Amino acid sequence: MYRVVLHNDDFTTMEFVVQVLQNVFQKSAAEASAIMLAVHQKGRGIVGLFPYDIGATKVAQTRKIAKANGFPLKCTLEPAD
Repeated sequence: MYRVVLHNDDFTTMEFVVQVLQNVFQKSAAEASAIMLAVHQKGRGIVGLFPYDIGATKVAQTRKIAKANGFPLKCTLEPAD
């Protein structure tokens, strides 16, 4: 299993992060807001735990959407412990 992680930056808006979490990861508004706040306050936040193929697809979707909207949102995939 792999963790999908969002990383904080100084340009991506909080609203955009919440939107991505709801649309790509099917998080509720409350879950998306909690993850966004973790990213903002701690520098990174774990979005979820996925099999490699699903996690890699969600990372690619997130990067594509962020780039299309002009945001440098960093999303990575890392092995779960």
